[in-house]
Amino acid sequence: MNDLLRRRLSRANTLYLDLVDTLSAEQLGSRLADLPSDTMGHQLWCVLGARESYPRAARAGAWQGFTSPVPRDAADAGALRAALVATAGAVDEWIAGLDAADEASFTYALALLEHETQHQGQLIRYLYALRIDRPHSWQQQYALDEDF
Repeated sequence: MNDLLRRRLSRANTLYLDLVDTLSAEQLGSRLADLPSDTMGHQLWCVLGARESYPRAARAGAWQGFTSPVPRDAADAGALRAALVATAGAVDEWIAGLDAADEASFTYALALLEHETQHQGQLIRYLYALRIDRPHSWQQQYALDEDF
């Protein structure tokens, strides 16, 4: 189970890296027009915060609060990329060390994977609505339409 989770979370991270490598600061600061929405950067802030917060909760045995290594409306692609790499490494180390009998920690690990996937779905909506080209890896992963 550990190796499967590690592979799935690694794939999620690759998708995020591919995405952040294509986005400008302006795009990271974009919101969906005429809809209540946060920025694309805020979506990534939340992904990164979950990567910090879920393992911390699992180790403590209870929720310890939410923190993120980047500002709430992050628009610096380089800083986001660095944080994605760092948090992916920390999550991978955490998952690799989980005991198969530790159901509580695996519950947090599965919730983290669900959280990553949920944000990818939200970001796909941003990409379509803002007419931002979708990275090839996202096209393949989610069989996205080539045209807008």
